[in-house]
Amino acid sequence: MTTKSEKSQRLTRKQWSALEETKFENIHTDVFGESAEAAVAVAKEIASLIRYKTNRNEHCVLGLATGSSPIKVYQELVRLHKEEGLSFKNVISFNLDEYYGLGKEDVQSYVYFMHHHLFDHVDILPENINIPDGTIPYDKISNYCAYYEERIESFGGLDFQLLGIGRTGHIGFNEPGSKESSTTRLITLDYLTRQDNAFAFDQFDEVPKKAITMGVGTILKAKRIVIMAWGLKKAEIVYKTVEGEMSTDIPATFLQLHEDVTFVMDDLAAADLTRYKTPWLVGDTVWTDEMARKAVVWLSQKLQKPILKLTDRDYNDHNMSDLLVAKSAYDVNISMFNHFQHTITGWPGGKPKADDSQRPERAEPAKKRVLLFSPHPDDDVISMGGTFLRLIQQGHDVHVAYQTSGNIAVSDHEALMYAEFAKALTQSGGKDADTALFDKAIKLLKGKRNFKVVPEEIRTLKGLIRRGEAMSACRSYGLPEEKVHYLDMPFYETGTVEKSPLGKKDVKIIQDLIEEIKPHQIYAAGDLADPHGTHKVCFDAILKALQGLKGKESVKDSWLWLYRGAWHEYPIDEIEMAVPLSPDEVLRKREAIFRHQSQKDGVMFQGNDSREFWERAEDRNKATAIKYNELGLAEYEAMEAFKRFHF
Repeated sequence: MTTKSEKSQRLTRKQWSALEETKFENIHTDVFGESAEAAVAVAKEIASLIRYKTNRNEHCVLGLATGSSPIKVYQELVRLHKEEGLSFKNVISFNLDEYYGLGKEDVQSYVYFMHHHLFDHVDILPENINIPDGTIPYDKISNYCAYYEERIESFGGLDFQLLGIGRTGHIGFNEPGSKESSTTRLITLDYLTRQDNAFAFDQFDEVPKKAITMGVGTILKAKRIVIMAWGLKKAEIVYKTVEGEMSTDIPATFLQLHEDVTFVMDDLAAADLTRYKTPWLVGDTVWTDEMARKAVVWLSQKLQKPILKLTDRDYNDHNMSDLLVAKSAYDVNISMFNHFQHTITGWPGGKPKADDSQRPERAEPAKKRVLLFSPHPDDDVISMGGTFLRLIQQGHDVHVAYQTSGNIAVSDHEALMYAEFAKALTQSGGKDADTALFDKAIKLLKGKRNFKVVPEEIRTLKGLIRRGEAMSACRSYGLPEEKVHYLDMPFYETGTVEKSPLGKKDVKIIQDLIEEIKPHQIYAAGDLADPHGTHKVCFDAILKALQGLKGKESVKDSWLWLYRGAWHEYPIDEIEMAVPLSPDEVLRKREAIFRHQSQKDGVMFQGNDSREFWERAEDRNKATAIKYNELGLAEYEAMEAFKRFHF
């Protein structure tokens, strides 16, 4: 429930869809530049509701969610409580769901999550906290779920329901097939949902297969609903939910039935909405160079015609006639073709003694100092392994810096194998060999593994495994050991999946390395699919370091090139440097990725793609080459893509 003044400021679903720019949208959307800004706005609405109900001496009944999306919201609510006196004494909370089979003591349980992120830091009364019990005996689940529904109704229903959205379109744990009238129940989790949630467990097999969840019908009874989505990886499901037809295939689409729902997202999650992806189909468009490239690529791909074959009629038939006001289709086509042609280069460090006016990189200095930042110890070879190799072969002074240890991505069974091998190897040197570290690590790994914080001995062992693999990959490229840097940024070393905020020490580590190397080229991961993920934090550290060094000699000649990780590639219209790879270079890249043995064959953080990392990388690089070829450009085996960031 919201105040009358607040509700009157929001458009109804019909009013929203009637607006020209949002005419394809069936849910009210609120798009922010950054997820942190959006989360603060959501928290402020919740705080306003709590205060409104407090002033009326009424309970405020909140439906709460778990997962990465609401964490920033909870952080802001905690801040409002501690710094601005927001009280939760009138709040009654009902959580959406809980894994079946996990007890309150399990660190992966949503009981633990909620207390860790919110309840332990505010003054909510313990008796007012309601979270589904994952330990209810199977034969009593039906009665328990009915009781959960009755308890919600006993407080007058939910005043406000907070939601995230899963890749399958689930809200709560209402997987595809869930009906709009469904109520609280036990449900079997989709394989993809379990994959997406595997990051919190040591291995995929440990992710529960069932959960208790509020139903879609229960959610729709809430007086006010806010659903959140952050990052590019949510863009596709956001589009299907907001602009698609209602279907049990995507349970979130049933939110279109609610009269007071807002989909809050950052601009990356909104990327596939029609008004952002193809704004010329919605209304008048301001034709900047960037927008024109986006539109021409879209038209070429839609019609399956090379750029140089697009006609006046093609442009006119697709709301792009304004592009031809000052130029003919022929002129536009030639201009666009030349632009994309000039992004292709076999010389990522610049071609010496050549005209560089139409090339992505400078010709001079001919031999550049290159600093390649890799968030994890394998992102370098996965994301730009071919370019990495090319820079070394073309004689540049290449350095690679692994920003984090990557230790949490090593499974316990892998670490145990290495620990037992290291112990045996150490003992082979004689009876007095010191195996204390390995003994302790082995004991911990064989014992109870449900650690709230992974012990330092295990983290050290796993970090050394990742270091060894990274060095092996670099060695396969002929990179000297002294040019490999392990930064072990402190924000990452928490012993948990959840990381610390980026700190001054993290930034200082980056700054010191940049000042030492004084690079002409910096390569960094610009993969922002997960705005709360390690790649984003590592990128933010680089930007802060560069900002702190602005005006100094060490960065005077530096250019920053961004690559994307294993999940997404830059759209063709955004690529500023495309490096073609030969078949042999593709194989060399694959072999370098193979050196990271702990990340093969059932990797812990598989994400939403069941392919091995080398398969994803090759398929993506080959797909980029095919897209260039379909635009009418030369055909290559594969291509790695980069975008320049001006700092």
